[in-house]
Amino acid sequence: MNTLTARRGDVVRPQVPAGQRVYAIGDVHGRLDLLIPLLAHIRDDIAARSIADNHVVLLGDLVDRGPYSAETLEYAISGLPNFATFHILMGNHEEAMLRALDPLEDRSQNLWLKFGGYETLASYGVPVSSLGDEIPPIETLRQYVPERHRLFLDNLPDAMRFGDYVLVHAGIRPGVALEDQNSADMRWIRTEFLEHRGELGAYIVHGHSISTEPDIQTNRIGIDTGAYRSGVLTALGLEGERRWLLRASVVDGEVQTKLSTLG
Repeated sequence: MNTLTARRGDVVRPQVPAGQRVYAIGDVHGRLDLLIPLLAHIRDDIAARSIADNHVVLLGDLVDRGPYSAETLEYAISGLPNFATFHILMGNHEEAMLRALDPLEDRSQNLWLKFGGYETLASYGVPVSSLGDEIPPIETLRQYVPERHRLFLDNLPDAMRFGDYVLVHAGIRPGVALEDQNSADMRWIRTEFLEHRGELGAYIVHGHSISTEPDIQTNRIGIDTGAYRSGVLTALGLEGERRWLLRASVVDGEVQTKLSTLG
């Protein structure tokens, strides 16, 4: 399938379907303090544009590393605004958290605590100062983590498609048809995907791999700007063949928002 369906001069660009507008948000990682103002910025951006069928897609990794993972999940479950249709994808950090909550999993092989689980457990009120290197017993986790949070995570999809764009957490495996991609790759892949410069069957919008600025390539764009450590949460707006960026960032202790276009 050739995804390059829109031309401007010599530049060939993918498109979303007519009448739709899509906003993709990079890895939140517990930064609810950035997500809420970014969504307000997106709301205002929608109001300033023509009427459309608006969709907001969070690209996964809502949890871990930042300070407000529990609050971010609760917001995603019951606090999202109604100015658009929201979609939330499964990231590798959600997968690791789910495995920690699964009594049938071999939790001794789960590295969740080493890459953000401590911060998530702290946000649920777990006394992490008493933890060692092992994930707490299932009984302890279920005492602190609401069942509705586990069920919410367990039902997250791996990808969304809008016209020529496929939105996914980590990426896809080159050379494998889109319909044959597996969940592990869509949640975890890095080098093979990032270094590939050929066709991928669609233009891929992803998070997972941190870059200071959005990583714009001919076949993909990465929008994980490392919010948990940089204080910058990035969204990509898509309509027709147009693309633009919206950001919420901490400047001198205050959250500011910014809009910029992409060439």
